[in-house]
Amino acid sequence: MKSTMWARSACALGMMWTLVACAGPRSAASPFGPDTVRERARKLALTPYQKPVASLPPAYAQLTYDQYRDIRFRPDKARWRDAGLPFQAQFFAPGFFYTSPIPMHEVDAGRSEPIRFSPELFSYGPLVKDLPDSPIAGFAGFRLSHPLNRAEYFDELVAFLGASYFRALGRGNVYGLSARGLAIDTALPEGEEFPNFREFWMEKPAPGADRVVVHALMDSPSVTGAYRFVIIPGERTVMEVEAQLHARKAVKRLGVAPLTSMYLFGENDRGTLDDFRPEVHDSDGLALWMKNGEHLWRPLQNPAHLSVSNFQVEGLRAFGLMQRDQDFRDYEDLEARYDKRPSVWVEPVGDWGRGAVQLVEIPTHQEIDDNIVAYWVPEKPFTAGSELRLAWKLTWGSGSPERPREALTTATRIAQGSTPGARRFVLDFSRGEGAEVQTPVEAVVTTSSGRVLLPTAQRNDATGGWRATFELVPDGNTPAELRCFLRSGSETLTETWSYPWTP
Repeated sequence: MKSTMWARSACALGMMWTLVACAGPRSAASPFGPDTVRERARKLALTPYQKPVASLPPAYAQLTYDQYRDIRFRPDKARWRDAGLPFQAQFFAPGFFYTSPIPMHEVDAGRSEPIRFSPELFSYGPLVKDLPDSPIAGFAGFRLSHPLNRAEYFDELVAFLGASYFRALGRGNVYGLSARGLAIDTALPEGEEFPNFREFWMEKPAPGADRVVVHALMDSPSVTGAYRFVIIPGERTVMEVEAQLHARKAVKRLGVAPLTSMYLFGENDRGTLDDFRPEVHDSDGLALWMKNGEHLWRPLQNPAHLSVSNFQVEGLRAFGLMQRDQDFRDYEDLEARYDKRPSVWVEPVGDWGRGAVQLVEIPTHQEIDDNIVAYWVPEKPFTAGSELRLAWKLTWGSGSPERPREALTTATRIAQGSTPGARRFVLDFSRGEGAEVQTPVEAVVTTSSGRVLLPTAQRNDATGGWRATFELVPDGNTPAELRCFLRSGSETLTETWSYPWTP
């Protein structure tokens, strides 16, 4: 079972979630405008980085995992509850991993007021004893709720907790993968740097508002940033993100709009795991859509060794970590309900220029590990003193926000081939929305090494979609980069399936 705490391990890279910084809230209301956080980030980048310092009373800092879980925010104390507004805010208590409280503010009519920590905001279970009523300068994080699934109940909609991590839900979803403000030096030998959201401002929503706005100040040894999130709940919850980044020093690998997920095994990559469930994952593939109309699908894997894949893109339309398998029978897990985990789709706003989508896959033997990361890497270096402004849209929910004409990959299966040493690949595609096929359909298969044998394509009468099969005869121990799509004459019927196969 997954922990409800967000501090998941990523041992293969030596990752540890950093603690958020401590800074005391202002003592009185102060003006707040569109440039307030941007100016803070710009000035902060001109000063040396100061490592967050734990500033909690020992009784809070020494809480165990079970004790921390026994502290719960009281729903009757939710921010904006008494005002009858369409959004409510609750807060996570500091303690356990979260020993550097984060200042929170409410913005209303152009003025910012600090939100004070108080023990009276929380209920304390039997495992928590003798917590002092000491002054604490903030919270561990926060969550926003909204009548997402039914009008009479405020469901949890989005949560920000730990470093620059956050996650959200579409209608009918349960929490799965996360997003981050920024990824720095992921999968590099010297280790990853985890930026922190050091301070938050929440704009008080108007009566009847269909959206809520959150601002965040980010800080790390290499980068500072100002973020603005416009959160719009719905069947698929949309987050409009604006970021202004400042480099204190050169960044070797800048990961924009990073997504973090878990993949233990699926139908293509079960390995030797002894488990009653057919699949275990928060996401099963990386989807890439190009502005030239090309669609690419890369099934995820749990590799034997750290794997980093680069997809060079000049005109990126969108990318996302998707959970395409959404039938309970795909997982048979009554507790985790992986069939209800959302996909997350990243759409650049404006021209991001040349760059690459990078996919990092980390070996793991347990489902509590977030071992999948995907993000955009700009081609232009982010050098010391540089400023970068970017905007993107995140869509959280089941499926993709648009229905493409091409059929989508629904399954990848691999087995022994008909000749010695060969591997057989069986790919299933959905029906698609294209015109009725009038000419023979062929499977177009390419490989970077080895030989492809017996490529075939046929209708899948059971699903109404398509099935492609082929065999790969490898070239010794040389890895192969495989691609496959179906076409009928000059018409492309499916997205392009892409798969790295290692002997």
